[in-house]
Amino acid sequence: MDSLKARVVTVRFKEANEREKKEFEQQVKRLKEHYGDVAVFLDPVWIGEEMPEADAIVFPQLIGAVYSQKELLQSYNKPMVVLTSPFGTVEMWDWEIISFLRSNGMNVFSPYSIELAKVILRAIAVKQHLRGAKFLMFQDDPGEGMQANIFKRFYWWEQQCTEQMEKSFGIQIIYKSWKSVNQRAVGVSDETAELLFDTWNVNAKNVSRESKILVAKLYIAVKEVIDELGGVDGVGANCLNESMSCQTTPCLVWSMLFENEGIIWCCEGDTLTLLSTYILYQSLKQPIMMTNIYPFLVGKAACSHERIEDFPEVDEPENHALGVHCGYAGFAPRTFCSKWKMVPKVLEIVNEKAYMIDCEMTEGDIVLAKIMPTFDKITVIPAKLEKYVQFPGTDAENASLIYYQNGEGVMEELSSHHQMIIAGKQKAKIEQIAKVFQWEAKIIL
Repeated sequence: MDSLKARVVTVRFKEANEREKKEFEQQVKRLKEHYGDVAVFLDPVWIGEEMPEADAIVFPQLIGAVYSQKELLQSYNKPMVVLTSPFGTVEMWDWEIISFLRSNGMNVFSPYSIELAKVILRAIAVKQHLRGAKFLMFQDDPGEGMQANIFKRFYWWEQQCTEQMEKSFGIQIIYKSWKSVNQRAVGVSDETAELLFDTWNVNAKNVSRESKILVAKLYIAVKEVIDELGGVDGVGANCLNESMSCQTTPCLVWSMLFENEGIIWCCEGDTLTLLSTYILYQSLKQPIMMTNIYPFLVGKAACSHERIEDFPEVDEPENHALGVHCGYAGFAPRTFCSKWKMVPKVLEIVNEKAYMIDCEMTEGDIVLAKIMPTFDKITVIPAKLEKYVQFPGTDAENASLIYYQNGEGVMEELSSHHQMIIAGKQKAKIEQIAKVFQWEAKIIL
């Protein structure tokens, strides 16, 4: 999928003198060079003229005439991005004007780096694109299945969750049968599936030929449904809870759909995670992994679920967590990982022919983030991925060891065991994404 681009219009002031008019033209040229990969620049508009259909306003220049034209600027009712320095960022002399505009109710962005400005512009494009976006979810009986006592608790299967998500973002969530798509996969020939699998060049360790063929068949069947619908932006399945309907697992399917089609993924039918992953990845363009988070403060309740005797010994155990999902550290496409291989399944609830993905993102700074179920807040937890720890013979064969500063705050504010691990120091950027979507950013430090 091609990168989303924001449609932006530059605005100019009739009060500008000849020097300022020339500087405006020069700055617009610079901005097109800096941001042509994330924005489409429409023809400039004089303040007071009718605004064309655009996603945001860009100020290449600000002058004192702003103060007398606040009503005109307010009437545009669009996000405003100030990019006034010769370096394509905010000019510090404009802070007074920016403060004035904000105090009069306008949503103004003042990025101090090109990287941050690109995140803002991408987030603006994502917000616009979501109105009409299609998310495809394969499931039949939410909450019923292999671990109904657990899965019945999850909000993402409630009708009110689906309705509010569609209403808040303009997306369309399309549900298709997980059982039916697996039945369709049966009809794919072994030869066709094996040929396809071989083109993927997957690092597969101790995985049978039959397991490889089964997942390639599932890919072909899922891809056929996607092509029939057209324009699918995200996909997932109630894979664990309804694993009785499938001889394999869809992890590799999601990875290859992302590599080949740019389609975002989620696990276990979690539409909240799908939405979070879509917005955060498309805005940040940074590696992202879905995992289950097990704070050490949860104690034996967490350990027993993963069939481990105890958490590893660390300093500040109250500020540590394990990231584990389906026996390994989490799921991410292989392009995001420093280690990525297809391995035999670990969990008892999936078919004996199933597999899992053992993958690792690079150790170092990360952020944990997810949209809250009210859809007006996002939790942001700056953290470090310290290392990977192994528990052979358990449901945590390979887990990420995560450190954050405020374990008690994490326990108080977490909205879900499903979390996104995003590579790098992303707190400030996610705060700007939240501002685009007009969410509260709950930073847990």
